[in-house]
Amino acid sequence: MPHHAVVLISGGLDSATVLAIAQQEGFTCHALSFDYGQRHRSELLAAEKVAQRQGVQSHQIIAIDLRQFGGSALTDDDIAVPIDSTEGIPVTYVPARNTIFLSLGLAYAETLDAHDIFIGVNAVDYSGYPDCRPEFIRAYEEMANLATRMGVEGQRIRIHTPLIDLTKAGIIQMGVELGVDYAQTVSCYQADSEGRGCGICDSCRIRAEGFRAARMDDPTCYK
Repeated sequence: MPHHAVVLISGGLDSATVLAIAQQEGFTCHALSFDYGQRHRSELLAAEKVAQRQGVQSHQIIAIDLRQFGGSALTDDDIAVPIDSTEGIPVTYVPARNTIFLSLGLAYAETLDAHDIFIGVNAVDYSGYPDCRPEFIRAYEEMANLATRMGVEGQRIRIHTPLIDLTKAGIIQMGVELGVDYAQTVSCYQADSEGRGCGICDSCRIRAEGFRAARMDDPTCYK
């Protein structure tokens, strides 16, 4: 019997790598992306390309309008995307985003009788986001097994974070070995309509430094 998994994909470098890892581990993958009111749709278009190229079983894009709350440079046009690194939690943090995404992934997993959810959080190059830490994932997994029929009936749900302890260079090296086409991915917080990165936001800088550290050509298109 195939083992089904829900894989959260954003269209970025990390989630494309996670999808490749889940497939290598033998899972039949159901990709889930979110149109949450982010600054641009380029990453969603990239997610569609990644899902198609990597041959997922299904790919759904769920609409959630987090712009109604704002509170982040990614969901509020009045808050500028920073171009300098800052101390503490940056304004690009979207309140409770991974909690929301994982909860929808969990609901979807139950309908598929899938016990496994993959997410591309990373605690090394995580830009200060609290919902990318191992302790958050452990707590969420415990909650998931208390709050679902599968968990109560003894079918333990697992939240997989294969990138949690890797550097960006390590992620890139692993993805290249698995055949990920990073030219299709978009990581920039403020990419243009063609998916070209700004080259100056935190996400662009971390991505570029990852390719340099991995000693690999960066296929990213910049404005």
